[in-house]
Amino acid sequence: MMLGLSLTAFTALHTAISLVAIAAGLVFFGALTTGRWWKTANTVFLVFTILTSVTGFLFPPKPIGPPFVFGVVSLLLLAVAVYALYGRRLAGRWQWAYLIPALLAQWLDMVVLVVQSFQKIPILHGLAPTGGEPSVLAAQALVVLLVGYAAWRGLRLRRA
Repeated sequence: MMLGLSLTAFTALHTAISLVAIAAGLVFFGALTTGRWWKTANTVFLVFTILTSVTGFLFPPKPIGPPFVFGVVSLLLLAVAVYALYGRRLAGRWQWAYLIPALLAQWLDMVVLVVQSFQKIPILHGLAPTGGEPSVLAAQALVVLLVGYAAWRGLRLRRA
């Protein structure tokens, strides 16, 4: 049991937290591509993305692998982003120090979403039973393009 929940219930909670984080990130970064800074969406994104990594560490221990590494990297990126946002108030180059780590954290969550979707959703699993098929790689490439566009557009508009 984790936090008084069965493994199934805790997994559902962790998944819900992750989906809220991803959705809030998409809303925030989508707004940023049009030059708008949605504070509430950004706050929800940061809080729930941090919670995603923290709850991920509460699962029963396994050998160190990609989920553990993604969690550590995500928390490090988010520490920089939170400091840039709240500690330095995005002054000057701290805008970049916020945006790049925040986008990378969003990308990590979205990569996990793609991988988990292909593992857990039957129709997608049928397309890519081993996880290394072109359909998985195409979905991950799409994620890279979306996050890359948001970064390019967001940085361009913030500098203007």
